[in-house]
Amino acid sequence: MKKLKALSIVAPACERIVSGQKKLEIRSWRPEHLPLCDLVIVQNTQFLHKDGDEQIGTAMAIIDIVEVHAWRKDEIEIACANYWKEGYWAWEITNVRPLVPGIQCMAKRRIYEIDLAI
Repeated sequence: MKKLKALSIVAPACERIVSGQKKLEIRSWRPEHLPLCDLVIVQNTQFLHKDGDEQIGTAMAIIDIVEVHAWRKDEIEIACANYWKEGYWAWEITNVRPLVPGIQCMAKRRIYEIDLAI
């Protein structure tokens, strides 16, 4: 087992990251430290709005986040977003390493730690 940082993302965004279609993850907050290397993205089916919210999800890939910047209107398409909203942050996704098959694990809020057998 390996202890890794994880970030849950609502479906179908992880699939879009793995396919290379989605290059930015949009969040209302920024990570405390960069770079975020070897970050597991966990796909789940509903937004986790409050602390303590959890759901069973699927670890889909390991990625790196090396840059975060204020989200711009011209980045809607590469974020696979339906609309733009001021005040959000664009996390630049790099070095995508798919986990095939996906691994069932917990989806939680913010960045959290999981143990994965990889």
